Amino acid sequence: MKRWWHRWFRTPKELREMGVVGINMRNARFLLPNNPRRLYQRVDNKLMTKALAEERGLEVPKTYLVVKSPHDVAVMEKQLGEFEAFVMKPARGSGGKGVLVIDHRDGDAYVKPSGSRLSGAELCHHAENILAGLYSLGGNRDHALIEYRVTPAKVLTDISFQGAPDIRIVMLHGYPVMAMLRAATKESDGRANLHQGAIGIGIDLATGLTVRAVHHGNPITRHPDLKSPLIGVQIPFWDKILEIAVTCHEMTELGYLGVDLMVDEAKGPLMIEVNARPGLAIQMANGVGLMKRLMPVVERHRQHPDESSVEKIQFSQTHLKAIGQSAE
Repeated sequence: MKRWWHRWFRTPKELREMGVVGINMRNARFLLPNNPRRLYQRVDNKLMTKALAEERGLEVPKTYLVVKSPHDVAVMEKQLGEFEAFVMKPARGSGGKGVLVIDHRDGDAYVKPSGSRLSGAELCHHAENILAGLYSLGGNRDHALIEYRVTPAKVLTDISFQGAPDIRIVMLHGYPVMAMLRAATKESDGRANLHQGAIGIGIDLATGLTVRAVHHGNPITRHPDLKSPLIGVQIPFWDKILEIAVTCHEMTELGYLGVDLMVDEAKGPLMIEVNARPGLAIQMANGVGLMKRLMPVVERHRQHPDESSVEKIQFSQTHLKAIGQSAE
């Protein structure tokens, strides 16, 4: 089976015809003109993003603890005593770096979804690395954010190995442009990180159905570990998820952004974070170049600059739906 990029990444002319957006084009045509630098703080600091979301009435994972100093690290375990499961992440991290998921405890050990175990000293060491800026944007000193660990909806755990899958929606001018689900594998250690071996699964904006899946650039139809079908899966609360994504545009005022969400079994859709520099692998997951989705939105926004959020979602679902996509 040929890789997706073997079929697509051939000549500059073919790239243009297929609508593939690279980093330089993304930055020059969509990111820099639409994302004023002064607004980046709203999404680069996860604590600020969560505060903005809560002001808008959006559901977010509950914050258990914010670790800001060596003293906080020293008392962290005691303060976490009542929590069996949690997620630790850098407040200013990017690309999923430094995110540590604890599934449960076994005596004094902290157990990750993969089954690997951490001692209390290792947990504290990870927090110290976060504070030192090891995972933060620009390597600056940071805070460690410890929050509720999402229990994914059953339909999503069926297609993700141990870890919680998340949903990424790319937005332009408040219009949903493209969406994908990132599902964990054994290789990715239970994390939904495509660069570490997770699966990218394209989602049809119109229906919320999964339409295509790739693993390391190869189209697949079943999960490599679970053997469960990946195509035709209905994402629950799809209309609500699109509404949350549009609200994230409104609260950050960023023109071009990526919104990450998870669907909790009990709480429903939760806003996880917002990214001012969303990556481009979503094109592989959907088998469609972003330009084919972005340019209709540019034209629509020019003609109707004051459309409501409802009208924007309707436009995206009508004009940017998946057509003729497959895993082959």
